[in-house]
Amino acid sequence: MVSTRRGGGGMRVTNATIRAVNGLTARWAATTSGGTVFSAVGVWPLLALLADGAAGAARAELEEAVGVSAGRASRAARELLAGLGTVGGLETALGLWTGRTLELREEWAAGLPTEAHGVLTGDVETDGTALDAWAVRRTGGLIERMPVAVAPGTDLVLASALALRTRWLRPFEESCVVPESGPWEGRELLGLRRESVLLDRIGVADTPEGHVTELKVLGGTAVDVHLLLGEESMTPGQVLGAGLGVLARAHQVTPGSRLPYGEAGPGLHVGREHTSRPEPPALDVTTTAYDVTAGHDLLERPELFGLATAAREAPGHFPGIGSRLPLYVEAARQSAVARFGARGFEAAAVTAIGAAGCALPRPLWLRTTVRAAFDRPFGFLAVHRHTRLALVAGWVVDPEPHREGEVLH
Repeated sequence: MVSTRRGGGGMRVTNATIRAVNGLTARWAATTSGGTVFSAVGVWPLLALLADGAAGAARAELEEAVGVSAGRASRAARELLAGLGTVGGLETALGLWTGRTLELREEWAAGLPTEAHGVLTGDVETDGTALDAWAVRRTGGLIERMPVAVAPGTDLVLASALALRTRWLRPFEESCVVPESGPWEGRELLGLRRESVLLDRIGVADTPEGHVTELKVLGGTAVDVHLLLGEESMTPGQVLGAGLGVLARAHQVTPGSRLPYGEAGPGLHVGREHTSRPEPPALDVTTTAYDVTAGHDLLERPELFGLATAAREAPGHFPGIGSRLPLYVEAARQSAVARFGARGFEAAAVTAIGAAGCALPRPLWLRTTVRAAFDRPFGFLAVHRHTRLALVAGWVVDPEPHREGEVLH
């Protein structure tokens, strides 16, 4: 399996790819409810690689899900993975495991990073242990198991892993916080507080669904965490969608230095305080630490990920991946974790798609079968097709014996 580690340069990924991945994030976010964590970045390259090898309706659905043409999807996936490898504090990996009976098409396999290919032995316990170990190793122990279990009929597993760790440029101070209202009222929580003179680290976005307060917490590896607080009537999907809209510059944002006095946004109040000496304006932030884990079955919402047709047990979905064995997607899952604390942030996600060879459909008609067995001495003629000239003739009374491992030419 291949992995890429942090580098010193900037990430070079086309705007079209970034828009496509963020678009998948927004669509996924729109379906969320309750506590969760997910990574479209972990899913997108896998869908793009599948799209490159797909055909028919499966190809069209995957193409729509990834937001780029299937013809350039593989190149875009490689570009994204390479770009991620230059991000400080981020480690990524791509893995492909196939059964011994699956013959990959060279054109599709050439689109994968070098040394990404492993083998499924056919022993479920052995393969499961190996894949779990890969997930642990590639995420530094944040994810302990591969989200897709290897079944007896699994012929292909395509997986991605990412692990992100960053430390804040300025740490928070820990304290006990007891909210006075809302869903957390009366609970003693691990609070995080810090003060800054950089008012524009916070702002209020004006979106069609409502106002959203956005706080940027800067990490030391050029990876930041944006905290988003929406109006109470807004859904998780709307708040996350607003944050993505801010990234796309689709919403107007009023920075902290230009906010009006009073209730300026969700959870945000701007006022004046008396001080004993001249002091600059300050941004005083209180939040809570969190540790969120989630597991996602992508086939529960197959249309979102372009897998509706690909998950049907029928041949013809992925002729560009394997030339002999027809494949369908039998499982697609992601395991994710995110931890936000006083000193930094860490997150990881492992996404895996398992494919199996599908049973060929039973014929719908009857046919006559003629069987012949040349199991006693017989003759032969080698005939020139166009002139019907017999070039060689013979008779067989002593055929060659079978020898294990020997191939007759």
